[in-house]
Amino acid sequence: MFEIIKSGGWIMIPLILCSITAMGIIGERFWTLQRKKVLPPQLIPQIWQLVQSDQVNNMAIEQLRENSPLGIVLAAGLSNRQHSRAIMKSRIEESGRQVVHELERFLNTLGSIALISPLLGLLGTVTGIIQIFASLMANGMGNPAVLAGGIGVALITTASGLAVAIPSVFFHRYFERLIDEYVLKMEEESIKLMDMIHGDTESNHELSSQ
Repeated sequence: MFEIIKSGGWIMIPLILCSITAMGIIGERFWTLQRKKVLPPQLIPQIWQLVQSDQVNNMAIEQLRENSPLGIVLAAGLSNRQHSRAIMKSRIEESGRQVVHELERFLNTLGSIALISPLLGLLGTVTGIIQIFASLMANGMGNPAVLAGGIGVALITTASGLAVAIPSVFFHRYFERLIDEYVLKMEEESIKLMDMIHGDTESNHELSSQ
């Protein structure tokens, strides 16, 4: 393996760095974006119980905010439960944008690696071809070792670039889709919370104004 990497030339150094970074990001995102960590299943019943029993206080909201990304979003709503539905919705949306930004952490880097790796492989290919032509100009066809070296650089760097880019693209798309699903679920639970707190009040207000 070391001989193969060595045959790829200096282009292999940034490709290896990209590979290590991509693997680190993928592992970290798998750990962070576990469903039970983002959308704890026991959290929703606890919140509904607190709301229905009128036991929502600052301590409960702070604990909720430290619980999970979903907890942060719903805590923003509970913190503004005394205000109108429009204000409560605005605060939830602001909190949601911050949560989404955190959920998408490192994904731009992973996407950049997916884009850069094939280009680095292509650069290695061009470098190998240049070596081949330089050898031909200097020695003609009499030095097969140099020709083989140039061909090796071209093939190894191209394959390495694709080997880094393909899984990076796959997991980048996978995490984006996963985050979209989490965001939709958070929106559903936020709407349920607003309906529970303001739904009946606003419905009665609309009936009395008619």
